[in-house]
Amino acid sequence: MEVCLGKTGIVVNKNGFGALPIQRVTDEEAVFLLRKAYEGGFRFFDTARFYSDSEKKLGMAFGDMREKVFIASKTMTTDPKELRNQLEITLKNLQTDYLDLYQFHNPAFCPKPGDGSGLYEEMLKAKEEGYIRHIGITNHRLAVAQEAIDSGLYETLQFPFCYLSGEKELSLVRQCKEKDMGFIAMKALSGGLITNSKAAYAYMAQYDNVLPIWGIQRESELDEFLSYMDNAPEMDDEIAAFIKKEQEELQGDFCRGCGYCMPCPAGIEINNCARMSLLLRRSPTELQLTEEVQAKMKKIEDCLHCGKCKSKCPFGLDTPTLLEKNYEDYKNVLSGKTKIN
Repeated sequence: MEVCLGKTGIVVNKNGFGALPIQRVTDEEAVFLLRKAYEGGFRFFDTARFYSDSEKKLGMAFGDMREKVFIASKTMTTDPKELRNQLEITLKNLQTDYLDLYQFHNPAFCPKPGDGSGLYEEMLKAKEEGYIRHIGITNHRLAVAQEAIDSGLYETLQFPFCYLSGEKELSLVRQCKEKDMGFIAMKALSGGLITNSKAAYAYMAQYDNVLPIWGIQRESELDEFLSYMDNAPEMDDEIAAFIKKEQEELQGDFCRGCGYCMPCPAGIEINNCARMSLLLRRSPTELQLTEEVQAKMKKIEDCLHCGKCKSKCPFGLDTPTLLEKNYEDYKNVLSGKTKIN
């Protein structure tokens, strides 16, 4: 199953490789995973300057076969001069002289020509000089994503999308198709809360303009998606019923684990602690009850109630309250008051 990223003309298998997780593995492991992904049919690889050494690992894997893959990266800078500097570092890391797609990485506003930031002008200049081939934007804010679509300035939008998404996200997908704008689905497994990759893929398969990028750091995870290359799961009654049950359990006020509330002034690992109740029930419980995790959860007691996490949450969650609820649940599980089946 293939997908075309709108007017970019980039056509790839409906399996994109999200390279954020490979920053957590060794160079050798990362190169092995990336090359195995390529050999199995992956052609689109998404990384970012913000992902520590992810770009370098992609460069190690594909530096000698650059024309055979499509590579996307991102910049979080708000300074046009720094944008060029970051682009140069990215190209060096990737061992290439061009990017197939360069994206503004979750900006708080939609960069446009003449807005005073100079960001879009610098991005366009880099494109005209051949350093990048297509301009995109990533975001977690519906308003910014909508503005990017309406502007007609961007060739792709990368936005959280999965079977837990609501009508507003679906509207973005439809509008991108109407505008011939590529839609790249990040958080396709909702930060680890979705554990059924077959159902996740079948849901994505319904939208022919959507390219999901799967965050992969283990060979077992990669093998699941490689198995869908020639045998793509399709929506049926069983999968539809499963997804409906998942939606009833998970839709609403839960932490997606995006991490844009970080860093916390009190040192709380918000992006995991604020969804601990779900992690306890959706992953092996013993992994969440180690001394290390207990120490991280106990940090919630140090919350300053400054409200910074709440103000930065792109989903509008009351994060301090969510942390407190998850901590109480965690202590009940730890003490045996609450049983997890």
